[in-house]
Amino acid sequence: MLIGAAVLAAALAGSVSLVSLASAATDVKVTKTIQVTGTFDGGGKRYIGSGDLGSGGQAEGQDPLFNLASGATIQNVVLGSPAADGVHCAGSCTIRNVTWQDVGEDAATFRGNNATVVIDGGSAASASDKVFQDNRGAGGSVTIKNFKVSNFGKLYRSCGNCSTQAARKVTIQNVTATSGKVIAGVNTNFGDVATLKGNNIGSIPTCWLYTGNNTGAEPVKTGSGANGRNCIVS
Repeated sequence: MLIGAAVLAAALAGSVSLVSLASAATDVKVTKTIQVTGTFDGGGKRYIGSGDLGSGGQAEGQDPLFNLASGATIQNVVLGSPAADGVHCAGSCTIRNVTWQDVGEDAATFRGNNATVVIDGGSAASASDKVFQDNRGAGGSVTIKNFKVSNFGKLYRSCGNCSTQAARKVTIQNVTATSGKVIAGVNTNFGDVATLKGNNIGSIPTCWLYTGNNTGAEPVKTGSGANGRNCIVS
């Protein structure tokens, strides 16, 4: 079922949500990770984990519903519950107008060197920990814009204990957030930079600052808020 142009335009303008569109869409049960190259347009369908992807747990290392090859785009997709480990990007990717109705382990995870990731539009709800997990190597950037998130732990987290670490950059712009613990978690010792601008986040803290490591140990939180170097807020 494809969303008509007028309906999709209304959804993007905010008068109709992709979540509400999903209630009338066909549910697609996903038993094996969908491999995406090029552009995958879900047409507003809701994708739900089933079989090996249907546990709904929070365990690390789960497979995703969608695995995006470097350069791929996923758009107009609703991830229902359970959603396993959401979306993985092997390198640069675009995630456009994707809605997570109930975040599983993570909504999306990013990997690869020199990877540029853009999340534009969409929403996520009920992430007990992270929404976007950034495990990228050196170079590239993540941009999260025009996004809505509610009932979450961290909207963005630069990996605090990956075996390979690097300075990671994220821009978070025009995001509306409610009932969350923090917008971004960054590692000061590796030179991470989170730039926040034009967001509507109420009293939610902008950043938590960490000393990360490459040993797998739990990273140490050392502070919070804008410091002009690792967390820049305008």
